Amino acid sequence: MESFKEGYLYYMKLQVQSIRAALIRWYDSVKRDLPWRRTRDPYAIWISEIMLQQTRVAAVIPYYHRFLSAFPNAETLAQAPEESVLALWSGLGYYSRARNLQKAARQVVNLANFPRDYDSIRALAGVGKYTAASIASIAFGLPHAAIDGNVKRVMARLLNQEDGNVKQQAENLLDRADPGRWNQAVMELGATVCLPRDPHCDECPIAKHCQARRHGTQNSLPAKRVKPQAVHLTRTLLVIRGAKGILLRPSRLVKGFWDLPERVDGAHAGGVAGEFRHTITHRHYRFLVREATLGRSTTLPKALQWFADEKLHEIPLSTAAKKALLCLEK
Repeated sequence: MESFKEGYLYYMKLQVQSIRAALIRWYDSVKRDLPWRRTRDPYAIWISEIMLQQTRVAAVIPYYHRFLSAFPNAETLAQAPEESVLALWSGLGYYSRARNLQKAARQVVNLANFPRDYDSIRALAGVGKYTAASIASIAFGLPHAAIDGNVKRVMARLLNQEDGNVKQQAENLLDRADPGRWNQAVMELGATVCLPRDPHCDECPIAKHCQARRHGTQNSLPAKRVKPQAVHLTRTLLVIRGAKGILLRPSRLVKGFWDLPERVDGAHAGGVAGEFRHTITHRHYRFLVREATLGRSTTLPKALQWFADEKLHEIPLSTAAKKALLCLEK
């Protein structure tokens, strides 16, 4: 407790204006040109923030463009068939985000406009404290500090504190004249310079204020979370074609998605036509792809359905199924 008080007292003496000026100057000169930074449309900013949860920026960009092209506003998203929304989300993972997006879009339609205050934004389905603060500050210039993993890391190192009051620290540093730009600047610093491993301290615009760097603790703050032990699994996917197209089954992992069957009674599988690896959190899969044919007397379970090849892009097809089919094409 005493160390926290000492750290906090030191923080109160930091040259806040100097930190703000240096970080904003750096951000304006080196920030990445990202599509959601070219708009103040709260709908577009909201879509980007949800997509960026647990997903790399480079992976999000093409999805962001395709999603906004298909659903340019809350009305089109609210009215779309769920399978169309999931199909455009396929590959981003964490599919509850897509379902919550559509629920929230219907809330926005009922409100007649996108909400303009923090509490109302926070009330949208799937919107947490960070996302609400980010949208409120960037789209509407409201003074709310957006605190994600990047910001927590920057604050922990700035004060050389593992368990300090991050929210209070972030609020004290927040540039209320332009909170949206400030929040993005802190997040950019954490994403590109103040990295989890081997931070680029020599490139940091506020390095002279960083207590972790002064004490040589930047690589140990924040403490690394213990990851679940890796599990290695091998699965077989069957590619069965017929006059009506390709045979698919409902995914067991993600509701609403379609996958290739792993086993069909009466099917005759050939040799391994290809293989690929796929990781979901701590589970590392090795998928073997086999082409198979159905026996004449095979009775298919009702859950399995035939899909024409030209319709595959219109349905929510699992990432594993896409990789398997690409494997055969190669």
